[in-house]
Amino acid sequence: MLSFIVPAYNEELELPATIAAIKAAAGKIDNGYEIIVADDASTDATAEIARQAGAHVVSISRRQIAAARNAGARVARGDVLLFVDADTRITRDHIIGALDSLTAGYAGGGARVAVDGVVPLWGQVFLKIFCAIYFAANLGAGAFLFTTRENFERIRGFNEQLFVGEEVYFSLALRKLGRFKVLPEPIVTSGRKLRMHSAGKIFGNMMRVIFGGARVARSREKLDLWYDGKRESRANL
Repeated sequence: MLSFIVPAYNEELELPATIAAIKAAAGKIDNGYEIIVADDASTDATAEIARQAGAHVVSISRRQIAAARNAGARVARGDVLLFVDADTRITRDHIIGALDSLTAGYAGGGARVAVDGVVPLWGQVFLKIFCAIYFAANLGAGAFLFTTRENFERIRGFNEQLFVGEEVYFSLALRKLGRFKVLPEPIVTSGRKLRMHSAGKIFGNMMRVIFGGARVARSREKLDLWYDGKRESRANL
């Protein structure tokens, strides 16, 4: 059985398409599946939308991505865990790629990333450079990650001491257990950060995390790029 775990905070705009994409992809595969939305203190209709779409909703109040993913994993019934961000679209190819990788002995993996919509030119350049460096290091992006329940438990899930960068430590922990697979077919995730924030803000936040390391990542303070809660409206899309 497959468990799709979707961490969410105020995702009433993006969540319907994400759940629909999971259903369309998983419905073409023989494995049974479930969708779990880990609603982390949303103040909009996220939880209700998830329930109406047939997802199991787990409610927490941590405002932390790692904690939301772990909360979903704790109630998951599947042998394979697939973490999909609430603004991310996956396809059947990603599920097949994940299952084939795990069957081949990989400890886990992720996929390359593309963004939706129109983004500024500087954002396009930044994304290409970032992806080239990041995926060359064989790390998984948080928008889509997969592993077995056994391996998830062996590495004790996502590190809840971290408010950002938890996917890097998750990838490194899985790599200690075995090979890590980055699927070549990109998932499509929202380009809203590149549309809603300036280049200075994005680079500033990124540099603070890169040079500050775990010390910076352990506090939500000054990580507003990830935690300011800004969302696009339908008029912006």
